[in-house]
Amino acid sequence: MNIEQRETDEPSVKVIDRAARMLWVLARGESEGLQLGAIVQLSGFGKGTTHRLLSALVEAGFAFQDPATRRYRLGAGMSLLARIGQQHDVGAAAIPYLARLARETSDTVYASLREGPTAICVGREIGAFPIRTLSLNVGDRRPLGVGSGSLALLAFLPDHEIEIALRHNEMWFREFDGYDVAYVRKAIAKSRRNGFAFVDGRIIAGMNALGVPVYDRTGNVVAALSLAAISDRVSGDRLASLARILKKEAVRFGNALSVAPGNAAPVAEAG
Repeated sequence: MNIEQRETDEPSVKVIDRAARMLWVLARGESEGLQLGAIVQLSGFGKGTTHRLLSALVEAGFAFQDPATRRYRLGAGMSLLARIGQQHDVGAAAIPYLARLARETSDTVYASLREGPTAICVGREIGAFPIRTLSLNVGDRRPLGVGSGSLALLAFLPDHEIEIALRHNEMWFREFDGYDVAYVRKAIAKSRRNGFAFVDGRIIAGMNALGVPVYDRTGNVVAALSLAAISDRVSGDRLASLARILKKEAVRFGNALSVAPGNAAPVAEAG
């Protein structure tokens, strides 16, 4: 019995293992992809099995063959799965921090994630205060800069990334009353001065919100935590108190999200 026959006769459960191995092989290739012969060598499969697996992965969108070079690389489907996986990971990781914030403040709190020029709500916890302000559902998307969590994601990025997002979202801003590039620029400057993002009734009348960035151990903005409530509960002296509470949880959350190298020291918590 030759190699191809033995591989064909293996239990079908092995197909998943072989497909996973093939994806890892493709992940090792450069952006231009790998030739079939190289994939055969790296995977250890016979040429026929390699071709069948690649064909199935191409059909599913998890692999792509360049028609000009005949090289294979990971497909767009893998990028989509990676993005969804990241959203789920961050949303799941946010649960204890959102729960603690909701208990401490009694208000509704959110976790948001950046995807290019877009902010995505990946977590929400409803507090005990009887008047609820549910401005976002998990999965909702907004242009960076619209809403407190989204503004926190934008305002604390490097300047060149802010400019890219503003150019990309210029038309999208028009879907939200009172928003344009000029307004968002002012909101960014104010957020940087305050150390947090604040939105006073611009999204929903009578509702205020504030958001803070979540940094990883290298200082990059990786997420945002935000809180929304009726305007009386997010104003005056309580506004500063809420900002301190959110910042403290943001540091904890950022440390949890970070994959720390060997002896990296944790970021100090906000006081």
